[in-house]
Amino acid sequence: MGLLTRGGRPRLLAHPRRYDNLRRIRALDPERDADEILGLTARREFPWDYSQGTGIAFMRDYGVPPIARLLHETGEFEHDGMKRYDDTILIGQEATVDGIDSERGHAAVRRLNRIHGHYDIPNDELAYVLATTIVGPVRWISLYGWRPLDPHELVAITRVTTRFGELMGIKDLPTTYDGYLALLIDYERAHFEPTPAGHAVAEATIAIGSSVVPAPLRPLVRRVSIAIMDEPLRIALGMPEQPAWLGRLVRRSLRARGFLLRFAPPRREEFRHRATTYPGGHRLSDLGPLSMLDALNSPSNAGPTLPRSTHA
Repeated sequence: MGLLTRGGRPRLLAHPRRYDNLRRIRALDPERDADEILGLTARREFPWDYSQGTGIAFMRDYGVPPIARLLHETGEFEHDGMKRYDDTILIGQEATVDGIDSERGHAAVRRLNRIHGHYDIPNDELAYVLATTIVGPVRWISLYGWRPLDPHELVAITRVTTRFGELMGIKDLPTTYDGYLALLIDYERAHFEPTPAGHAVAEATIAIGSSVVPAPLRPLVRRVSIAIMDEPLRIALGMPEQPAWLGRLVRRSLRARGFLLRFAPPRREEFRHRATTYPGGHRLSDLGPLSMLDALNSPSNAGPTLPRSTHA
């Protein structure tokens, strides 16, 4: 076991190589090397935690009535829920795995912009959804990760998030994590409200996660999913209150998992999402609602769909 110190203060015993990736992150420039730091953080240091935090981010969108209504009207979560989930994760992965400003990254954001182009989505809603994608994982890791995020990681994740939003054409975005956190908190205070559409999409999303476990365990997955929600989110989604003991048990179990991970060696290979929808692999042209695929892949949609200032 090894002992890492910082500022003269000892840390808990851990695997002797456990902090190798963190040392690399601290040696990088969080502005210039933001893409590399994001890859280390999201796909090596905290792949499961980042995924869970992103899942909570999805759920927060349903607490905003116009967003919930649009998602419910598409019927994607109820009828093609696993594809909708996989596509969302894969577009984010495609956009960042080679760097947000790589050719692959720009192609992924073009695809997302074409999908969004079929709907009239206000700038404030797009900005809020983007904020959930950074606040969700950061909050989760701060609560249940095996170590706290380093300031370099917060700066890098924010840099990539803002650039992603710029490529989507979103205006007036924050440039700091605290800015995104304030945006999310203020927006939810003003807009969170229970609706039948939000509840329906939330139940459909939980059903997607439950579908990968044996049938007898599915009710438990639903209860655990609700128990882990913060109170404003649970109320906004119209979910039933769970026993206090269940929430405590879930949170303690997650913290125990984080503690035990300190004794595991660092991940050397980047985690990639295993998409149930595409067991043989996917192409960018596969991603998107089934009802839109022909239109999305038509030659008339092949032109640039990034703001002109990106020079994509």
